Amino acid sequence: MSQLEQKQDALQVMFSRHSVRKYERGFVIPEAELNEIFQAAASAPSSWNLQHWRFLVISEQANKDRLLPIAFGQQQVSDASVVVIVLGDLQANLAAPVVYEKASQDIREMMVKQIEGAYANNPVVARDEAIRNASLAAMQLMLAAKAKGYDSVPMGGYNQAALIQEFNIPERYVPVMMIPIGKAASPARPTERLPLDSLVIRESF
Repeated sequence: MSQLEQKQDALQVMFSRHSVRKYERGFVIPEAELNEIFQAAASAPSSWNLQHWRFLVISEQANKDRLLPIAFGQQQVSDASVVVIVLGDLQANLAAPVVYEKASQDIREMMVKQIEGAYANNPVVARDEAIRNASLAAMQLMLAAKAKGYDSVPMGGYNQAALIQEFNIPERYVPVMMIPIGKAASPARPTERLPLDSLVIRESF
């Protein structure tokens, strides 16, 4: 495939991705394909390459049904093939020694010192980085799913405290969004987009 064809394919995936809320209940995504989707999502960029995301995968029907009251009765969490809870790591700085294990000693020490300095006694940085970088992986997850022929919907409407309690999510992780993935039972609702001239500001306001 030529570079131009690859660019066209990538753009086609982006423009064809829409938020689907009705899924074919009982449809199973093969494990191999699901792993490919996660591998693609995990290739997202991240600050200092700390890879702040974790994916809590809910695929058993009983567990998806436990999500229903947490998601205020939104049926897609029960009907989709899987629901991925994208988590942000508030202690991603702890991964620095592993991330830079193969770097030269000078680079490793410099990067670890820089990261620890940024995180030291600064929970705002930890939270901002967790959410920002996990969001990059979440978008890549949805695009990868679409590239494999599946649909998804990003969800922020859920009871975060109940989710944490029900699924024993450690304090280290902050829920960023919930993403049902599966085979659409009906098309997404059409949405309008603001014109570019209201979104793109060139050089200065």
